[in-house]
Amino acid sequence: MAKKKEKPIILITNDDGITAPGIRNLIEAVKDLGKVVVVAPDKPQSGMGHAITIGQPLRMHRVDLFGDTEAWQTTGTPVDCVKLAVDKVLHRKPDICLSGINHGANHSINVIYSGTMSAAMEASIESIPSIGFSLLDYSVEADFTASRFYIQKIVSSLLKQKMDKHLLLNVNIPAVPLELIKGIKICKQAYAKYKEEFDERKDPHGKNYYWLTGEFINFDKGTDTDVWALKNNYISMVPVQFDLTNYELKKQLEKKNLFK
Repeated sequence: MAKKKEKPIILITNDDGITAPGIRNLIEAVKDLGKVVVVAPDKPQSGMGHAITIGQPLRMHRVDLFGDTEAWQTTGTPVDCVKLAVDKVLHRKPDICLSGINHGANHSINVIYSGTMSAAMEASIESIPSIGFSLLDYSVEADFTASRFYIQKIVSSLLKQKMDKHLLLNVNIPAVPLELIKGIKICKQAYAKYKEEFDERKDPHGKNYYWLTGEFINFDKGTDTDVWALKNNYISMVPVQFDLTNYELKKQLEKKNLFK
């Protein structure tokens, strides 16, 4: 008799916190594709990047938030959640790690700051195929209908094939109804940045404090970028890697032999 194939283990985390609507919608999108286990922060951790907790203890306990889905909340960062999930909850590497659904964009330079993408990147570093999902809507009342549809489609397709162990995808979804989405576009990360400044204010005691503000500026006018795709109602999918080596510059430096 043929051995029954075990369901894939799907690890889910986020940076908006375990009670955010986005993570609930992510669970709904993939719960029929495998055994879902959630390990997520107990509070919002947006903009944490790849931070890990050092010098203070982490706490984690099981919560009953998603019906039959096993879920744990931690006091740590999104990256901490992935580490704890592998070592203390699953005691093995999951078949895939999904992070999100983030409330707000993680396109272009945002990937550097994003806790959502850093959790996915940590999984990739640990040889776990991973995807970060973001919806371009910051509202807690955001409509996740299109997100659920396409996430189910993407994850289902990937689980049916042999994935590279370092697969890492940054997927952003435009905030438009399902029928207006034109499809999925494989893109590159747009060259863009934030023009930032600190708004200086005074607290009730007359002491100064500072509030970071900024404007997103896109310098990349190409039609193969994530910013272009999203503006044109495509879902953007950017393959990402954690190797930050600039290979072209490496070649130039070796050729010029400047430092001998």
